[in-house]
Amino acid sequence: MVKQLASYEDVALRLIKENGGQMLQKDLWKKLKLDSREGSRLVARLVKKGLVKREEVVVDGRKTFRLILAKTNSSGLLVRVSLGGILGIPCTTCPVIDQCGIGNFYEPSTCSLMDSWVSKLVSNSNSRSPG
Repeated sequence: MVKQLASYEDVALRLIKENGGQMLQKDLWKKLKLDSREGSRLVARLVKKGLVKREEVVVDGRKTFRLILAKTNSSGLLVRVSLGGILGIPCTTCPVIDQCGIGNFYEPSTCSLMDSWVSKLVSNSNSRSPG
């Protein structure tokens, strides 16, 4: 039975942090008692989420990877910025943007294009939330 990798993410990140912010991939797998298939999937998820980076290294003549925690801000929280959501904002292609503003005839609070865009973002966010 394949282990639930999502439940291992927080533990893996804690172990890497406790190890000075970096750890060999094989050592993480051993500590979590994961085989190479499960371990590879876990690491791929962490990399895809931008939580860790992989750096190829040679240890004892064998190729492996060093896992390095992603940079965090001063509060210790991971800072990830995605322009994907911003690029779709309807204002960037709006023909009346120069006439739009609070109190004007055109304003963001009554814009049907803005409503649709925000609804789509909320819908996408809710569909990705663990439930």
